[in-house]
Amino acid sequence: MFSHIMIGANDVAQAKVFYDAILATMGHGPGVIDEQGRCFYFTKSGVFALSKPIDGEPACHGNGTTIGFAADSPAMADAWHAAGLVNGGRNCEDLPGVREGTIGKLYLAYLRDPSGNKICALHKVA
Repeated sequence: MFSHIMIGANDVAQAKVFYDAILATMGHGPGVIDEQGRCFYFTKSGVFALSKPIDGEPACHGNGTTIGFAADSPAMADAWHAAGLVNGGRNCEDLPGVREGTIGKLYLAYLRDPSGNKICALHKVA
């Protein structure tokens, strides 16, 4: 459905350290910095990118916005969460765990990245 997702980062180098660490737990390689100072993570299904906002204003989170990353298992989501905490992220919402809703059981782990963006690792429990 999506070709790419780009989020704002106040410090792209700091954000790269954070995202390199959490995405490595999911089997992704380090981001690539382009000539404009943006960072890109390329996958078979799309691109995730980090950039300073082009309007020159500070990066900020979108109220109500969450970027979700697919986790193959609860253990992967836990490793993702732990790597994020060690690399400048902070916990938000509840601690990682199973939540039930209208779409079934989901194992969720939430973080705020160093710029305040809300992100999540999600594993659909069978």
